[in-house]
Amino acid sequence: MKIQFTKMQGAGNDFVVLDETQHRYGLTAAQYRFLADRHFGVGADQILTVRPAPSPEVDFEYVIHNADGGEVEHCGNGARCFARFVWERGLIQKDRVRVKVKQGTIELQLTDDGCVTVDMGPPVFDLPRIPFDALGQTPVVQGAWEAWPLSLGSAQQDAVVLVSVASMGNPHAVLLVDDVEIAPVLSWGPLLESHPVFPNRVNVGFMQVVDATHIRLRVFERGVGETLACGTGACAAVVAGMRLGLLKGPVEVETRGGRLRIAWEMHGPQGLAAHVAMTGPATTVFEGEMTLPPTLV
Repeated sequence: MKIQFTKMQGAGNDFVVLDETQHRYGLTAAQYRFLADRHFGVGADQILTVRPAPSPEVDFEYVIHNADGGEVEHCGNGARCFARFVWERGLIQKDRVRVKVKQGTIELQLTDDGCVTVDMGPPVFDLPRIPFDALGQTPVVQGAWEAWPLSLGSAQQDAVVLVSVASMGNPHAVLLVDDVEIAPVLSWGPLLESHPVFPNRVNVGFMQVVDATHIRLRVFERGVGETLACGTGACAAVVAGMRLGLLKGPVEVETRGGRLRIAWEMHGPQGLAAHVAMTGPATTVFEGEMTLPPTLV
């Protein structure tokens, strides 16, 4: 089967984008994994699919698969690339786009400077909705909020780390570190990603606070590993930093792939239910066609 694809990136978070507005490819998890493979496929952190609007209230459906082939709820950097893709392809003529994601609807705004602003919706702190299993866990006060002490098990000499938890449409755990460059992202990341308190696994953010409006961030993404940037991870980190009393918006998030701007008015009229806005770049890298092997497992 031949497929047409577009390679895109947002702050170094890279994607294969598929246009299914006219017909479905019907890809399997193994075929998504093949596309994402950096040696045998195109190579990407996630596969993004554009599908027709399932209802009159939205313009498109936005479907995301991780590099491991599993479908996930949200991808912020991918959302910016999604907006750039449908605009450049002429699939839409307006600069504001509403799309359905797995757990709701988001709004994307193309800006005059070539960036895209994504209304990421409100953060979720209700533990069962993240989801986070608090049974047998006791939070501790951290700053102006709380954090959860989690054991990393025997692989790390039963070290205990403090994480703040929230959902931005997908689950996130955020740790404070002194220096992201030497943070144990690759050793702690997979242990926390699959920690039993996160029944759907979790994205793990390692956040260094530079000052009240600037953080440095590395994220170990669920089903992918460390990526150069993570949009929902940037939002979750800023939200956690604000609730801990360490940040005030808007906040510049410095990732290994670029910079994002996150705004959240938690002290405004909507309080904790205020929507998070993320602004950053979205770039087309190249377009291509490839033939998928007939049998993949």
